[in-house]
Amino acid sequence: MTLDIRDITIIGAGPTGLFAAFYAGMRGVTARIVDALPELGGQLTALYPEKYIFDVAGLPKILAKDLVADLVAQMRQFQADEQLGQRIVALEEDGGVLTLVTETDRFPSRAVIVAAGIGAFSPRRLPHPSAEPWYGKGIHDRVTDPKAFSGQKVLIVGGGDSAFDWTHQLMDHAESVTLIHRSDRFRAHGSTVAAVSEAAKAGKTRVLTFHEIADVRGADGKVTGATLKDVKAKTTHDIDVDVILPMLGFVSDIGALAEWGLTIEKDEIVVSSTMEAGRPGIYAAGDITTYPGKLKLIATGFGEAATAVNQAVHWIYPEKKVNPGHSSNMAIFGQKDD
Repeated sequence: MTLDIRDITIIGAGPTGLFAAFYAGMRGVTARIVDALPELGGQLTALYPEKYIFDVAGLPKILAKDLVADLVAQMRQFQADEQLGQRIVALEEDGGVLTLVTETDRFPSRAVIVAAGIGAFSPRRLPHPSAEPWYGKGIHDRVTDPKAFSGQKVLIVGGGDSAFDWTHQLMDHAESVTLIHRSDRFRAHGSTVAAVSEAAKAGKTRVLTFHEIADVRGADGKVTGATLKDVKAKTTHDIDVDVILPMLGFVSDIGALAEWGLTIEKDEIVVSSTMEAGRPGIYAAGDITTYPGKLKLIATGFGEAATAVNQAVHWIYPEKKVNPGHSSNMAIFGQKDD
């Protein structure tokens, strides 16, 4: 299906993309936001919704999920079209119209802003054939609400930040939490490892090093247990579990972007000071961009989004100034337009 044409299509619904969609509405142009994930928020929603963020201007601290909620509310003031679960496979250009093509739809626009973060990413799945049938039936590779696991026996697999963060978060909700890792060397922040280790000593959780999953069991359409293998002792034992959370990192890929004639180095888009990406009508912002002095921060992404949108608006409508002026004076917010 070919949808209606929009002035700007934004690729990526993380914080930079969400702010870009708001900013487009603030500038009085139509916008569409497209993301491969099923929910808005990008990595903040998919990887660490319950973690605090401390370096967003004006906010002493805010949970990642709450920052997403505020960004979404800000964006929705201007009714941007939201297209989720859409993986872009191609870009076509005809008569100055740029059309993003996904597996099911076509999204034409006058300009494109790439705010795809690290590209399309998906969690690494458990390698065991016995696990695959139980995804969505007890095996979950994303956690959005820790309360969803209240009173359940949870098995977490991994040794990185996500594994330790969720072990720490779920201890107060689940009936039991067991963390397993195939070695005794962890990739998580030392403070979180220390907190989980102290909780394990106190009997609030269990950490098993040199362990991995050998088998997954289930009955009546849900997970009921797992067989764990001690990779040093070469022994196995069974445990009862209701939920398995594989926290094994993720696979990222810039996909079709590599074929668009953009200036790309090491899977990052090289941009100019005006966030131009090397092809007329295409701009980029956020973690997917690179330039001398680049900082991969949410705060930086917000500024880049504003620059990219203002440049795109002027590209589409040359009579519109690049500089939008101060929002406190804008008629679009019911203020005096100076």
